[in-house]
Amino acid sequence: MEHRGEILKNAIYLSGIPISLIAKRMGKSRRWFYLMFENQNVSLDTVLEIGKIIKHDFSTEIKEIRRNHIQEPENKYPDEENTLEFWRKKYILLLEEHNALLKSLKRNSK
Repeated sequence: MEHRGEILKNAIYLSGIPISLIAKRMGKSRRWFYLMFENQNVSLDTVLEIGKIIKHDFSTEIKEIRRNHIQEPENKYPDEENTLEFWRKKYILLLEEHNALLKSLKRNSK
Protein backbone atom coordinates (compact mmCIF):
# COMPACT_ATOMS: atom_id res chain seq x y z
CA MET A 1 0.00 0.00 0.00
CA GLU A 2 1.31 3.45 -0.91
CA HIS A 3 2.09 6.00 1.78
CA ARG A 4 -0.35 8.80 0.95
CA GLY A 5 1.29 11.26 3.32
CA GLU A 6 4.63 10.88 1.53
CA ILE A 7 2.95 11.17 -1.87
CA LEU A 8 1.21 14.39 -0.79
CA LYS A 9 4.41 15.79 0.72
CA ASN A 10 6.37 15.23 -2.50
CA ALA A 11 3.62 16.67 -4.71
CA ILE A 12 3.25 19.77 -2.53
CA TYR A 13 6.99 20.44 -2.52
CA LEU A 14 7.20 19.93 -6.29
CA SER A 15 4.27 22.30 -6.84
CA GLY A 16 6.20 25.16 -5.27
CA ILE A 17 3.07 26.36 -3.44
CA PRO A 18 3.85 27.17 0.21
CA ILE A 19 2.31 24.86 2.79
CA SER A 20 1.05 27.89 4.70
CA LEU A 21 -1.01 28.98 1.66
CA ILE A 22 -2.51 25.52 1.17
CA ALA A 23 -3.22 25.29 4.91
CA LYS A 24 -5.00 28.65 4.84
CA ARG A 25 -7.18 27.62 1.89
CA MET A 26 -8.14 24.41 3.66
CA GLY A 27 -8.64 26.01 7.06
CA LYS A 28 -5.91 23.86 8.62
CA SER A 29 -2.67 24.63 10.44
CA ARG A 30 0.83 24.02 9.13
CA ARG A 31 1.31 21.64 12.04
CA TRP A 32 -1.67 19.60 10.79
CA PHE A 33 0.09 19.26 7.43
CA TYR A 34 3.34 18.01 8.93
CA LEU A 35 1.41 15.45 10.98
CA MET A 36 -0.56 14.44 7.87
CA PHE A 37 2.69 13.81 5.96
CA GLU A 38 3.47 11.08 8.51
CA ASN A 39 0.04 9.46 8.08
CA GLN A 40 0.00 6.52 5.69
CA ASN A 41 -3.80 6.53 5.29
CA VAL A 42 -4.73 10.12 4.50
CA SER A 43 -8.39 10.29 3.44
CA LEU A 44 -9.17 10.45 -0.27
CA ASP A 45 -11.20 13.61 0.29
CA THR A 46 -8.12 15.33 1.72
CA VAL A 47 -5.97 14.07 -1.15
CA LEU A 48 -8.46 15.36 -3.72
CA GLU A 49 -8.82 18.72 -1.96
CA ILE A 50 -5.06 19.25 -1.90
CA GLY A 51 -4.83 18.06 -5.50
CA LYS A 52 -7.36 20.67 -6.53
CA ILE A 53 -5.42 23.45 -4.77
CA ILE A 54 -2.03 22.51 -6.21
CA LYS A 55 -3.54 21.43 -9.55
CA HIS A 56 -2.15 17.89 -9.32
CA ASP A 57 -3.85 14.66 -10.38
CA PHE A 58 -3.11 11.97 -7.80
CA SER A 59 -4.91 9.21 -9.72
CA THR A 60 -1.61 8.02 -11.21
CA GLU A 61 -0.04 7.60 -7.76
CA ILE A 62 -3.00 6.45 -5.64
CA LYS A 63 -4.94 3.47 -6.98
CA GLU A 64 -8.11 4.07 -4.96
CA ILE A 65 -8.69 7.40 -6.68
CA ARG A 66 -8.87 5.73 -10.08
CA ARG A 67 -11.56 3.37 -8.83
CA ASN A 68 -13.63 5.77 -6.73
CA HIS A 69 -13.21 9.22 -8.19
CA ILE A 70 -15.26 10.95 -10.85
CA GLN A 71 -13.41 14.00 -12.10
CA GLU A 72 -15.13 17.25 -11.16
CA PRO A 73 -15.09 19.82 -13.95
CA GLU A 74 -12.99 22.86 -13.17
CA ASN A 75 -14.84 26.10 -12.67
CA LYS A 76 -13.91 28.12 -15.74
CA TYR A 77 -15.64 31.25 -14.49
CA PRO A 78 -13.94 33.25 -11.76
CA ASP A 79 -15.72 33.43 -8.45
CA GLU A 80 -17.12 36.97 -8.57
CA GLU A 81 -16.37 37.69 -4.93
CA ASN A 82 -12.69 36.92 -5.48
CA THR A 83 -12.19 39.40 -8.29
CA LEU A 84 -10.58 42.77 -7.81
CA GLU A 85 -13.34 44.49 -9.76
CA PHE A 86 -16.05 43.15 -7.41
CA TRP A 87 -14.31 44.54 -4.33
CA ARG A 88 -13.51 47.85 -6.02
CA LYS A 89 -17.19 48.38 -6.90
CA LYS A 90 -18.27 47.36 -3.41
CA TYR A 91 -15.79 49.81 -1.84
CA ILE A 92 -16.98 52.69 -4.05
CA LEU A 93 -20.63 51.94 -3.27
CA LEU A 94 -19.98 51.87 0.48
CA LEU A 95 -17.92 55.06 0.26
CA GLU A 96 -20.74 56.85 -1.59
CA GLU A 97 -23.29 55.67 0.98
CA HIS A 98 -21.01 56.80 3.80
CA ASN A 99 -20.57 60.25 2.26
CA ALA A 100 -24.33 60.61 1.72
CA LEU A 101 -24.93 59.71 5.37
CA LEU A 102 -22.35 62.26 6.53
CA LYS A 103 -24.01 64.97 4.40
CA SER A 104 -27.45 64.20 5.81
CA LEU A 105 -26.10 64.25 9.38
CA LYS A 106 -24.39 67.58 8.71
CA ARG A 107 -27.64 69.09 7.35
CA ASN A 108 -29.64 67.83 10.35
CA SER A 109 -27.17 69.24 12.87
CA LYS A 110 -27.48 72.83 11.55
